[in-house]
Amino acid sequence: MRLGLALGYWGRGPSADHVPLAQEAERLGYDSVWTAESWGSDAFTPLTWIAARTSTIKLGTAVAQMAARSPTTTAMHALTLDHLSGGRVLLGLGLSGPQVVEGWYGRPFPKSPLTATREYVEVVRQVLRREAPVEVAGRFHAHPYRGADGTGLGKALKSITHPLRSDLPVLLGAEGPKNVAQTAEIADGWLPLYWSPSRPEVYGTTTFRDGFLVAPMAQVKVCDNVAEGLLPVKMMLGFYIGGMGHAARNFHADLMARMGYEEEARRIQELFLAGRREEAVLAVPDAFADEISLVGPRERIAERLELWRKGPVTDLLALAPDAHTLRVLAELNS
Repeated sequence: MRLGLALGYWGRGPSADHVPLAQEAERLGYDSVWTAESWGSDAFTPLTWIAARTSTIKLGTAVAQMAARSPTTTAMHALTLDHLSGGRVLLGLGLSGPQVVEGWYGRPFPKSPLTATREYVEVVRQVLRREAPVEVAGRFHAHPYRGADGTGLGKALKSITHPLRSDLPVLLGAEGPKNVAQTAEIADGWLPLYWSPSRPEVYGTTTFRDGFLVAPMAQVKVCDNVAEGLLPVKMMLGFYIGGMGHAARNFHADLMARMGYEEEARRIQELFLAGRREEAVLAVPDAFADEISLVGPRERIAERLELWRKGPVTDLLALAPDAHTLRVLAELNS
């Protein structure tokens, strides 16, 4: 099982420790470093900054939101950074949810998410293969555009720049069993959310081909007090389950419910949406936060790490807040 460093997205502003952490991860033998985006900082620019200050560590987006860019734009970002970094990019994509897609990006959330994702990936693949001009007669992503409100002058184009790698890996964030099954079919890897090594059945029964990446994120913290170490995990869960989505349509809350915590998930939503955010965080069960993270003394993390190695996980992406935790995790995984 390889290790990756997950840096997430910025809060109020850039974090001064991201580049030093990425450099330390590279020194320790971590395979990859990952950035994200929500509705603030983007995923690609921080990776470019990190790429200029590292040499070998792979550079992943977990995830770049599909609604943020047309698929050709995303392919342009990926192939550009891949050239600049010497072939280190891992392109992680995610559809996000209606609240973000419609509220932030100002476009409709696709009525058929599976179809929209398939078309998006196909366009990206065609750009990277550069075998012919991009042509996809898609419902959501048509290239060239032939809609009634267009000029009719659109021309199928092939990238001017030759991609460094036609097989640049594409990974997808997917939650439901149908999404996971499609991901195994059309992508090179899967970025699970809230992975629990004791509940793989929650995501369905899909089997993965050799070389397919399964790369969940998990908050990791070496500390003496487990309850204190779990608090950041619960804060994250409280925000995503309570506020990252509409009360009637929240993929994060739905996933928590499928993992056996339906009543708790709905309670977290109620509290968060009522403005009682601290109560929402405290309503997150310690048991749930614990099973999707690696928190506690070194010996406890070592024991629990064995569970992650036994399943399909190929890459553990550690949301690790400090260099000490990075080092301990590297030692335990060696």
